[in-house]
Amino acid sequence: MNSKENLGLSGKLTLVLTDSNGRVKEERHLKNLIVNAGLGHITSRMTAASSDVMSHMALGSGSTAAAAGNTALGSQLGSRVTFTSATRSGSNNESIAYVTTFGAGVATGAVTEAGIFNASSSGTMLCRTVFAVVNKGSGDTLQVTWTVTLAAS
Repeated sequence: MNSKENLGLSGKLTLVLTDSNGRVKEERHLKNLIVNAGLGHITSRMTAASSDVMSHMALGSGSTAAAAGNTALGSQLGSRVTFTSATRSGSNNESIAYVTTFGAGVATGAVTEAGIFNASSSGTMLCRTVFAVVNKGSGDTLQVTWTVTLAAS
């Protein structure tokens, strides 16, 4: 008997932009691309834990479509921000939700891309997404919840 197992890795993110009074200005739900370097990172962690864990998120203003060979954002806005939390979930702990809050004055501008990394600079990119502009003003806060799920079928 031949049996086949398909393993899939997917990501989705939620962007919630609020003004200085905490009022929601915009909310979006998006898909992302797990990049080649991210896939390599996952397998390296399975064999020797030789790479640092994912720890930072970045926003940018680049508009070039996400591609498997990406290793950085097209045009990063400010510094990368450490995750507020990283939580595993699901019946088999098959999902992880990375949450990052970009506060007032952080990554301000026309935000069109986001990525997850394992370092505050350089390092390995896990995934990237490009989307229609979210205008983050200097007093706005943008919370990003990025869920990555590994599923077998």
